[in-house]
Amino acid sequence: MSQMLNTGVCWTTQDVELLPENEGTRYEIVDGELFVSRAPHFKHQQTCGRIFQELNIWSESTGLGEAVINPGVLFSESDNVIPDVVWATKETLALTLDEAGHLTGAPDLVVEVLSSSNEDLRRDKEAKLKLYSSRGVKEYWIADWRSRKLEVYRREQNQLKLVETLFSSDIIISPLLPGFSCSVNQFFPV
Repeated sequence: MSQMLNTGVCWTTQDVELLPENEGTRYEIVDGELFVSRAPHFKHQQTCGRIFQELNIWSESTGLGEAVINPGVLFSESDNVIPDVVWATKETLALTLDEAGHLTGAPDLVVEVLSSSNEDLRRDKEAKLKLYSSRGVKEYWIADWRSRKLEVYRREQNQLKLVETLFSSDIIISPLLPGFSCSVNQFFPV
């Protein structure tokens, strides 16, 4: 569950660093707007883990990149997010990983798993879609464990566009991940 703190203030990374650290609380900034999230639902976390697992197994077998759960992505002072799962090529990581262990540029693939609130839905389907599109993410997956579906956005004409909606019985493949193939059902807990 998240809430947006809209006070007319343009939040920055420095502002967030001054906020109290509460375990299970996550702060993200998109276009200067602060989003505060609490620890997500157990099945949300299971979905993140399963998607990471599939991407990680493929990555280890191909050596083409790395998958990570909940990395910090610092696009700018006013765009600082923590996606659920990302995947990046070794080249992308070499260019964007800073000494503090944060990505400072676009990962190749970003995955967000939907939570239940309307605010979370708006954040992932509007604010983050716009942010990832403007920052050069090549592919964006939005996973919904409740309806067991996966929306796939790919970069077309310099913009992320919805190219397919996949359900449990469908297979996800991606031009970004050569040879990767997985039943969408494997992403979601029972």
